Amino acid sequence: MTSLPVQPLSPLDGRYSSVVSPLGEYLSEAGLNRARVQVEVEWLIYLTGAGMFGSTPLSEEQIFSLRSLYLYFGQVEIDWLSEKEAVTRHDVKAVEYLVRDRLATLGLDSIAELTHFACTSEDINNLSYALTVSNAVQAVWLPKLRLVIDKLQALAVKHRADAMLARTHGQPATPTTMGHELAVFVYRLERIAKQIDETEYLGKFSGATGNFAAHTVADPAADWPVLSKAFVESLGLVWNPLTTQIESHDWQAELYGRVSHANRVLHNLATDIWTYISMGYFRQIPQAGATGSSTMPHKINPIRFENAEANLELSSALLDSLAATLVTSRLQRDLTDSTTQRNIGVGLGHSLLALDNLERGLGEIDLDHAAIAADLDINWEVLGEAIQTVIRAEVVAGRSTITDPYAMLKDLTRGKRIGRDDLVEFVSKLDIGSEAKERLLALTPERYVGLSSELVDYLA
Repeated sequence: MTSLPVQPLSPLDGRYSSVVSPLGEYLSEAGLNRARVQVEVEWLIYLTGAGMFGSTPLSEEQIFSLRSLYLYFGQVEIDWLSEKEAVTRHDVKAVEYLVRDRLATLGLDSIAELTHFACTSEDINNLSYALTVSNAVQAVWLPKLRLVIDKLQALAVKHRADAMLARTHGQPATPTTMGHELAVFVYRLERIAKQIDETEYLGKFSGATGNFAAHTVADPAADWPVLSKAFVESLGLVWNPLTTQIESHDWQAELYGRVSHANRVLHNLATDIWTYISMGYFRQIPQAGATGSSTMPHKINPIRFENAEANLELSSALLDSLAATLVTSRLQRDLTDSTTQRNIGVGLGHSLLALDNLERGLGEIDLDHAAIAADLDINWEVLGEAIQTVIRAEVVAGRSTITDPYAMLKDLTRGKRIGRDDLVEFVSKLDIGSEAKERLLALTPERYVGLSSELVDYLA
């Protein structure tokens, strides 16, 4: 058997690449290296702008030329770094050499020794990861989540008054509306999306063990914490003043925990929609050319929700692992985070793939009003709650002498199917006020939805 040509090992880079490729702009190895170049370049610009060690501020033209190193980072730089790392066996050092090489090309040899000045690799890496993860979440993942939330909210509003039988513990229960049930998911996801949007992306820039040791020897008079804070904040990040060699990754643990939380709510949504489809509450809209089963031509499988369910599980498994392991580093530094952080894109990628399936799946279903109405009509026993509650109110008001109305309704309804005629006969004989009796006689399962429709307004 001949060997296959080199193939992607991960389905995210193969079968599903068209969906998740926007994340590669930031969370690929190339995206990470571009961010590293950005940090190195901006540190050069910052040091010269502050006139450190007798340097002078760069001209606008020189600054633009320097920033072009990461603004137009491409295949040439990717290949250059790959060749250099094969020699250095050190990814960040290869980036430093790239910047030095380009300084010579730009005629800026005089500031070459300020490249990577007083930096440990982690000074560059932690800022680079903060930039790439922030960009990936804000530009790719979070907008996709919001598209799903928006689609859910539109469905919640559309179906706000569409009564359906609820099923607590899987059993017929007090009716609700489909809009109300979808609105619950919207509300949950909106809260988590807000928390994710407000994530603090922390960064450190304080040397080999986080104490500015080399910095203070090079220039004892400089206020290095102030300089470090200003530089980190210039990148749009939050400065962390107290670290070891590494930034402690607590913000990453918080972020991945929140994304994983969103995943689990979305998983709950996927399984609920799948169940509503299996119950016939939702019809699936046939897609032209699609095949549901290789042998049963009638089938339309709920694959969007099944695919989402599986990928949400994969995403949370990886993100939970990252959140648990990244917060620990032996003494002042170990390299366990180096390989684990390279899987951030995989964790977010599976979640993005799930979001894509949910967005598409929610656009391929339609409520079957006849099915939900039929289900309500064969479960009149769910009105037992309403009847016994009204009787209690009548007893308190002095308009009834019935004792233990709960037991009375339990005897009538528990484990039984009763119809409209049974309840009409039962209510007609009740010793309660005439107004309460009229309300109960007018009640149907379809009308017994409380404020379900009105509660959807809380999404506004």
